[in-house]
Amino acid sequence: MRRLLVAGNWKMNTTRQSATNLARALGEQCSSVLDVVDVLICPPFLYLDAVGSTISGTGVQLGAQNAYFESPGAFTGEVAVSMLLDVGCRWVLVGHSERRHVLGETNELINKKVAASLENGLNVILCVGERLNERESGQTEAVLDSQMNGGLIGIGDLVSTNLVIAYEPVWAIGTGVTATAEQAELTHAYLRNWLTNRYNSEVGEQTRILYGGSVKPENARSLLEQSNVDGALVGGASLKAKTFMPIVQAGVNVSRQ
Repeated sequence: MRRLLVAGNWKMNTTRQSATNLARALGEQCSSVLDVVDVLICPPFLYLDAVGSTISGTGVQLGAQNAYFESPGAFTGEVAVSMLLDVGCRWVLVGHSERRHVLGETNELINKKVAASLENGLNVILCVGERLNERESGQTEAVLDSQMNGGLIGIGDLVSTNLVIAYEPVWAIGTGVTATAEQAELTHAYLRNWLTNRYNSEVGEQTRILYGGSVKPENARSLLEQSNVDGALVGGASLKAKTFMPIVQAGVNVSRQ
């Protein structure tokens, strides 16, 4: 069985104080469950060092929300993979829908970030997903094919052990609308078959695929119980321990059943 991963994407939220307070609470409350599930938090760049120090030794893992593909140099405003590693990051989100649709990142740019991150030792969560008009017009699979193909060009042996896929239906992010458990399962199965066909059955079986689209305490268990859903990428509900921890606990309950 693939080990469940519950990841919190804090986006452009928190202050230094609220970030460290939240990190401390999660470090304390997750201590008894990390033998069952993996827990990851992705704070804003500015607070990575402080949050990393706060969770050091707890088993909660640290990730960044983005990375640049070049080595350190004259790239004003960007953050290199080596810098993320230096402050204790083990993970990075790449291709989040807000990066794609708000900030205009292309598959080509995302692919460069995936490659640079994997080659330099960061685990990658590659985010893919369709917008509402694409789902309604029957383009979901074509969109996923394009994003997976584009994001994984030239990516080989590091896929199954260092790469996680996050399916985030854009129409369900921050809208309060969530894909049904059945919808999530069907799409996750499609992505797993894609990985099998692109690589091999071992990669298809081993690669974790997270669901990310308005995951809340109320729906977490029904989503995580699906055979091809290997965890959650949590947005708004990850900003408070009282809403994030029930999602973690849902993962624990599913893993132990």
